[in-house]
Amino acid sequence: MALNVPGLIAVIIFYALTLVTGLWAAWKAKKSEKNKKQTEVAIVGGRNLNIFVGLFTTTATWVGGAYINGTAEIVYLPSRGLAWVHAPLGFAATFFIGAFFFVKPMRSKKYVTMMDPLQETFGNTMGSILFLPPLLGDVFWFASILASLGATVSVILDVKGYIPIIISACTVILYTLLGGLYSVAYTDVIQLLFMMISLWICVPFALLNSASENIAYTAVNELYQAPWVGKIHPGDIARWLDDLAYLSLGGIAWQTYFQRVLAASSSKQAMVTSYLSGVLCAIMGVPSILIGAVAVSTDWNQTSYGLPTPFERRESNMILPLVLQYLCPTYVSVAGLGAIAAAVMSSADSSLLSASSMFAYNIYKKMLRKKASEREVLWVMRISMVILGSAGTGLAFLSNSVYDLWFLSGELVYSILFPQLCCALFVPSTNTYGSAAGFLVGFVLRLLGGERALKIPPMIYYPGCTLVDGNYVQLFPFKTFTMTVSLSTIIVISYLAQFLFMKKILPIQWDVCHVFRKDSSHLQPQEMEEQISLQKN
Repeated sequence: MALNVPGLIAVIIFYALTLVTGLWAAWKAKKSEKNKKQTEVAIVGGRNLNIFVGLFTTTATWVGGAYINGTAEIVYLPSRGLAWVHAPLGFAATFFIGAFFFVKPMRSKKYVTMMDPLQETFGNTMGSILFLPPLLGDVFWFASILASLGATVSVILDVKGYIPIIISACTVILYTLLGGLYSVAYTDVIQLLFMMISLWICVPFALLNSASENIAYTAVNELYQAPWVGKIHPGDIARWLDDLAYLSLGGIAWQTYFQRVLAASSSKQAMVTSYLSGVLCAIMGVPSILIGAVAVSTDWNQTSYGLPTPFERRESNMILPLVLQYLCPTYVSVAGLGAIAAAVMSSADSSLLSASSMFAYNIYKKMLRKKASEREVLWVMRISMVILGSAGTGLAFLSNSVYDLWFLSGELVYSILFPQLCCALFVPSTNTYGSAAGFLVGFVLRLLGGERALKIPPMIYYPGCTLVDGNYVQLFPFKTFTMTVSLSTIIVISYLAQFLFMKKILPIQWDVCHVFRKDSSHLQPQEMEEQISLQKN
């Protein structure tokens, strides 16, 4: 296949448009810095994003390359199908739950990042430890979506995959570094509009291709492959619910979500934006579902792709670009490529901004340099963007391996960070001892459950654990079980520590985390004097 010159030109134009938009937004951010703190402008856009921009940037962050490619792949796989497509429903649930329960508590104290309530409740040291799972998650996410772009471009344009990975990374790093959330938000508007239009243009051409059977017929008939509607067997119901809970609740404890929530001009606007984003996220999954259904319904021998099928060649992960390439005209496939590039960049810039914001504000300013100026923190944020972006770009060449690492780190966020955030916001009497115990229990339980994709064997065989193709598969909802145990541990250990110290069963000198030494409002005058004496000693 020869180099697709028109496609290459179209992609260059799209990248140039994105970069110009990002630079314009950076100039807009610079003007806003005159009346507000530089760090707040960079991290939360000066807390004045309008509802239109807020809706588009929130939706575009979730509708990334992994979302649109992965949804089509799951519909196409014979062992899965539409019944196993959790993302549209799970992401919609994330935004609805977030709006109903989390928006007001986060905005009421004017937090800047998601880590603020964690550090406020559990202390800076524990907060820095809790920073690790989302940091790894953001870096691996950045890498995995760049990898998906590289694979797509190599199929449609016939160029080496590393070229679009490097160009995309440099573009994203540049405009995010200069404009912070302003650049990310305004480029997301362009990217999401382009994504919506391009994907829907591709769908009719794929559906009407002569090599494809009617998808309504193949939904339930085994014409070329298993019916694309899919089936949930009774033994898989627990795992299906576990995956849905993971996507619905695990998606809340991310800085990328709260960055948009905290950037809205009011709590009401933040809630409305969150609700609407949930609906729009679900709608954006429809083109990928239809493209996956078309792939199932296609006789690939009637296309220039030929046989064996993509599934037999183990190219199911590239089914969306393959449909665009072999079932659509060239100019249409180029539009689809632009949609994928837009999806990748809209998520990549958000993950980069998320990780660097938390590092600069919560680690550097609150722990390492408490007297750091606004300008200094801003430069630390920019330098961390370059370092984390470079690391993610390097990891992108690991392809499937990095996607598995992102999925595992996302599960750690669900198992460890989500319970911690719930306790910090809704159970303020929890403390550092409970937080540390919950972190340890959640981390150990998740690793002992094993990870099939990374070939990590389980050490705990939950009920229904089955050997499939030489690897153990946990049919028990162990991810949600781990999260629940972690949550319970935080609460129980917190109250136990409070009881032991307040009842003087343990001496106050053993309070190494200084949880109860500094809280003396509940003590009698004589007890307060004793505590002051102990602190002096």
